Amino acid sequence: MPDARYAIAAILVAAAITWGLRALPFAALTPLRASKTVQYLSSRMPAGVMVILLAYCLRDLSFTHARSLAPLVALAVTIGLHLWRRNALLSILGGTAVHVILASTVCAA
Repeated sequence: MPDARYAIAAILVAAAITWGLRALPFAALTPLRASKTVQYLSSRMPAGVMVILLAYCLRDLSFTHARSLAPLVALAVTIGLHLWRRNALLSILGGTAVHVILASTVCAA
């Protein structure tokens, strides 16, 4: 059984490292807020990430199977909701709900 002082020291070291790792992003964030590069990426990255995610999700989709109907309809609903309301949360939740419903009922098999 380890000595009590050793256990306390180990806990304190682990707590200090954990606290430091959680505080580091906030300390690094302050100088990055004024960066032109970060401002450019913050305006362009969301669309780029969505395009990459779309390509990844639809890369193996076979248009000859009935199962491909669920993701395509969900994609159309997501785009439609976003163009209608311009609300990312509504678009994501609506598209996900449509996909889950279609994949588990109509396109199941």
